[in-house]
Amino acid sequence: MKKALLIMALGLISFTSFSQDAQYGVRAGYNISNLDFEPGPVSRNMHRNGFALGFFAEYNLSPSFAIAPELQYSAEGAKDEEFRVDYLNLPVLFKVKLGERFAIGVGPQASLKIHEFEDGYKNFVFSGVGGIEFMVSDVLFLDARFNYGFMNIFDDEIPFEAKNQNIQIGFGLKI
Repeated sequence: MKKALLIMALGLISFTSFSQDAQYGVRAGYNISNLDFEPGPVSRNMHRNGFALGFFAEYNLSPSFAIAPELQYSAEGAKDEEFRVDYLNLPVLFKVKLGERFAIGVGPQASLKIHEFEDGYKNFVFSGVGGIEFMVSDVLFLDARFNYGFMNIFDDEIPFEAKNQNIQIGFGLKI
């Protein structure tokens, strides 16, 4: 897992040296998250409302294609206290620009749990993320994202599995 993060970090650094047009900024979002249990819910499993806050870079590789790594705090999990989990996320979106105002993006996301260790949750999980972005002005944008966990978030000793599902509705400023 550490090797995967190192490779991703080195790849992102290499984009900074080759990119001719880079923007940086901040992004905030409203989370609606839940857990997808296997074989079925172990409780009422109501969604958790939370927030996300992060910093991003966007490297334009061509007029219609960009890569956008981000580092964000995200409150996820389910509503019940024992199913809440907060992460430091590293999504990397590969964006395709659809004209001047719209872009769609998809990519991987690595997440590091940022609170108690040895609490029954895995410390590191992977997800996939996809979203759409609308530029309100040259610097202000609105976006919506969905991410779905590829890994069970519980330690192997827990007798059931759950994967994160998260909808983010956000806005940001490009500098």
